[in-house]
Amino acid sequence: MGRGDLRRFHRDPLGFLDGLSRARTTDVFRLPWGGWCVGDSDLALVVLRDPEFNGGLSTFYGDLLPSRSAQIALGHTIRNTIRPRLPEYRANLAEAVAQLPAAARWPETGPALVRRSLADLLLHPTSTPELRLLLARSVGAGVLIRSPTIRGRLRTELLRPRLMAALTREIARRRARGGDAGEPRDLLDAVIGGCPEETRDPVVAELYLLLYRSIVGNVGYTVAWSVLLAGLHGAPGEPWPWPAEWIVREAARHRPFVWMVGRPTPRAVEFGGVALPPGAILSVSPYLLHHDERRWSRPDLFRPERWALPQACGPYLPFSTGPFVCGGAVVAQTMATDAVAALADDARLSVAGAEARPVVTNAAAPRPFTLSRTTRSATRSPASKRR
Repeated sequence: MGRGDLRRFHRDPLGFLDGLSRARTTDVFRLPWGGWCVGDSDLALVVLRDPEFNGGLSTFYGDLLPSRSAQIALGHTIRNTIRPRLPEYRANLAEAVAQLPAAARWPETGPALVRRSLADLLLHPTSTPELRLLLARSVGAGVLIRSPTIRGRLRTELLRPRLMAALTREIARRRARGGDAGEPRDLLDAVIGGCPEETRDPVVAELYLLLYRSIVGNVGYTVAWSVLLAGLHGAPGEPWPWPAEWIVREAARHRPFVWMVGRPTPRAVEFGGVALPPGAILSVSPYLLHHDERRWSRPDLFRPERWALPQACGPYLPFSTGPFVCGGAVVAQTMATDAVAALADDARLSVAGAEARPVVTNAAAPRPFTLSRTTRSATRSPASKRR
């Protein structure tokens, strides 16, 4: 990527990608940083759904597990551990939201809010204090998504080895103690129990951190995008005119956190007018799919009301689709919706210092902004409260 391209990409990453797609002469176009991207929506869905492009192991887990069946089994275990405890998460959300400052710095508040509301489910209180402290620090230390700055990446490199070592010790301690006959107490129990018995402790630690990032990061930054976009497009200081579910769905369409997914070509193939060698990375951008003017009405606009008729919407894949679709998609959508609803409940919300251009590394996160939240009950006069 040349310096000019690099500057344009950093200034407006998604606009840069959209420009590449519009300028393409074939259905598949070259990415300046390497690999290829599918610009045609129909072909993009083929890449995500066709078994030829989706055989073998899921790239989400990589080679951490020995088989696709082991990957699926672990995913089901995690989903089935979290889903029954959603009522506990909602109760914790109400308390966590009530303790937010009147003006909070986002987007980091989104993942921090989700982590706090899931704290005991992510890591049981009987875990070592060192591990609980390191895991709490990870939210602001670039562990969830790759930092765009050298300083941020340095913080991650300093924290990650300590976090992995503490996780590995906790896993060894739990395994030596022996598993309980009941349900998993937390996410770590679920990962230990959901892995093949021969999985080494450091690999279990890698899997736990991968799933922790997927839960706290994906849900937390989806919440951040939701409040940012609703704040930018709603009337300042007035209740949002849309249900929380519509806001979350439209935010995940308009600014998908996962902005690019890749699949290796299984063999030499001509696809979209381009000859590709075996193992070439063929990428699909949910952002491009969500902004296809042939499939969506005014995709450039943030319009939560479009979700009143979801059957009229175009291809929507914030959690991918096909054989490698996220098994916890419904749970993640519910968690993000619950968080946005808790923030908006009985409150006036406004954003400052905000814009819709993301910071893009391995994910697309909002740029820093401030969310001011004032509960309506707190603004009523004493006389009105007595009525």
